[in-house]
Amino acid sequence: MQGEAMASAPRSHKMLSLRKRKRQEAIMGYSFLLPAGLLITLFLILPFGLAFVFGFTRFNLLRPDQIEFRGLENYLFLFTDPLFYRSLYNTLYFTAIVVPVQCGLALMLALLVNQKLRLTNLFRIAYFSPVITSMTVIAILWIYLYNPNDGLINSFLHALGIPKQPFLRSPDQAMNSIILMSVWQAAGYQMMIFLAGLQGIPKELYEAASMDGANRFQQLRYITIPSLYNVIVFVLTITTIQAVKLFTQPYIMTNGGPENTTRTLALFIYQQGFQFRNAGYASAISVVFFIIVVLLSFLLRKLLRDR
Repeated sequence: MQGEAMASAPRSHKMLSLRKRKRQEAIMGYSFLLPAGLLITLFLILPFGLAFVFGFTRFNLLRPDQIEFRGLENYLFLFTDPLFYRSLYNTLYFTAIVVPVQCGLALMLALLVNQKLRLTNLFRIAYFSPVITSMTVIAILWIYLYNPNDGLINSFLHALGIPKQPFLRSPDQAMNSIILMSVWQAAGYQMMIFLAGLQGIPKELYEAASMDGANRFQQLRYITIPSLYNVIVFVLTITTIQAVKLFTQPYIMTNGGPENTTRTLALFIYQQGFQFRNAGYASAISVVFFIIVVLLSFLLRKLLRDR
């Protein structure tokens, strides 16, 4: 009996040490999570909660002491507001065009700069430099490029015998002009992600495929694309989220015009909240906008994961 007690003492001591170590590891883990949790709470959860509450009120930013509870009034008006549906259509149209075009262009650029060619590093810098440039600066630059009178693009078209185009001043061309500029500006970011994925594919796969007689297209179809599938899912998801949040380009270049053809949901929220001081209605739009973004992200990931 005494021997069993002496044997159990070290065992209990080891158990206590193990529990203490696990407790210390848990404390350390939570300490690492705490800063991120505070930031998420402060800048995501709390603003969404306030927007959800203010969405049921009539709230003028210049009169914060005169908040009136209006129930579902803002949401009922929202779903009958033609400007909301126009903004939603513009947002979805931009997303539907930009996401496949931008990601496809980024993949082609990544395949190009992944080749061991001369000036490859120069090409990488050239393709990525618009990403690190301020969107405000780029938007202002493209306003001058799109100038219908003496812009560089119209000067080039005129030299080719093509009539000058109104671009940002035309309801039919304004959104497509913004799409062209956005694809050019952001494709370098997705290119770098694809490039990292390409460099992680074993070269032995391509060597074996070449020995089996596979051409470049077959290698792309049966090796590159399947190997990049998780990267493609990630790129499509983040590009979709960024696209539906379109704000800076229409705000600077067109302010939602002409004829509301470039007014997006993000710009619509800003104008209602800060220009018209209607914070209650802007909050209701924000809640619906958040739900739309979450649903789009979920559906996209589910569709791609199922495939």
